[in-house]
Amino acid sequence: MAVTLPLPAKRPLFRLGPATLVTAAFIGPGTVVTASLAGANYGYALLWALLFSVVATMILQEMAARLGIFTGEGLGENLRKMVRQPILKALLYALVVAAVIIGNSAYQGGNLTGASLGADAIWGQHSVVVGLKQLIGLNPWALLLGAVAVAVLWHGRYRLIERCLIGLVLLMSLAFISTMLLTKPAFGAMLGGLLLPVIPTGATLTVIALIGTTVVPYSLFLHAASSATKWQQQPDKINALAESAADLRTAIPLGGLITLAVLSTAATAYFGKGLVLNNAGDLALSLQPLFGAAATYLMALGLLAAGLSSAITAPLAAAYALRGLLQLSPLQFRLTWLLIMLIGIVVSSLGLRPLSIIWFAQVANGILLPIITLCLLAAVNSPLMGAYHNSRRQNLLGFAVFSATLLLSGRTLYLAFFS
Repeated sequence: MAVTLPLPAKRPLFRLGPATLVTAAFIGPGTVVTASLAGANYGYALLWALLFSVVATMILQEMAARLGIFTGEGLGENLRKMVRQPILKALLYALVVAAVIIGNSAYQGGNLTGASLGADAIWGQHSVVVGLKQLIGLNPWALLLGAVAVAVLWHGRYRLIERCLIGLVLLMSLAFISTMLLTKPAFGAMLGGLLLPVIPTGATLTVIALIGTTVVPYSLFLHAASSATKWQQQPDKINALAESAADLRTAIPLGGLITLAVLSTAATAYFGKGLVLNNAGDLALSLQPLFGAAATYLMALGLLAAGLSSAITAPLAAAYALRGLLQLSPLQFRLTWLLIMLIGIVVSSLGLRPLSIIWFAQVANGILLPIITLCLLAAVNSPLMGAYHNSRRQNLLGFAVFSATLLLSGRTLYLAFFS
């Protein structure tokens, strides 16, 4: 029987905190590109998939945050305690390393490349930038933005990292939502796309991509660990949970609104007009003749913020996951995220595209997502959670999301091996 908990003294409606790190993580160049292509190719028809992914993310991230607040440890630490059988532990660790560590190393190059595209669209024509590119023969934005991300993480204080990412998320919100409003979308069609689930011919892969770029396992590690850090000094768990809930219902829907804005902008500019969109950088540049220079600069600014925010959170999430599983020392924790950051800087500055590594990471991620979802459900139903364990409603919602992740992962693996 569920225990009725007393109401907290204060119940904030909205706030920004650790869930903002999750938003900063999933609103990266990959999400911007996926949303842009979804809007350009299918208009507003796939907005329902975005709505589902936001709801599913909120369900899982609430459990991860509650686990971190109550146990004072991240998901990795809890998994290490839960999984005792040596073979199962070895398999789980291998999957986490493959999907989170290797995967984030590969994706980090894309994060910095996406941020570089945004910066280049704004300042790329400046003579100093052109001269620097010719002089060093590398992507100077990748070096500069990578250095900024290293500086933020090197400081090491959670409060600074949180504030930096809140600033970047707010910047993304301002940029992408303003761009959407400038393009004057069809709000009636948007509402229909949100409420009427349809899959146009050829859109299955895009649906998978829209959901898969939002519901990702490394965000669970990131949120549980950051929540444990944020509220570790607060003995009143009831108020901590209330603050976390307010944070969750602010940050995650805001991330969904940002993705909706990108998709809507691409739909307005491209859908039904016989134009072909190759990447998000093209979308930023193509808006100028249609909607003026302001739309181009706002879109580019949003892409810059999205890439930089993900460039900060991806190495951090990987380091949190490995620290929890392998009990890394503070120095090893720092070296983990630094190695991932350096790999991303090299990949982006040289213009490399490690497709085989990304393919491998996607396969591992497809296997890991339902497994981590199931482990999370087991953890929040553990007797160690006491009165903070899942309710029946939370379990029903959790297993519904688990079923969806299982189908999603199965489809992803099928396409990876047989398409």
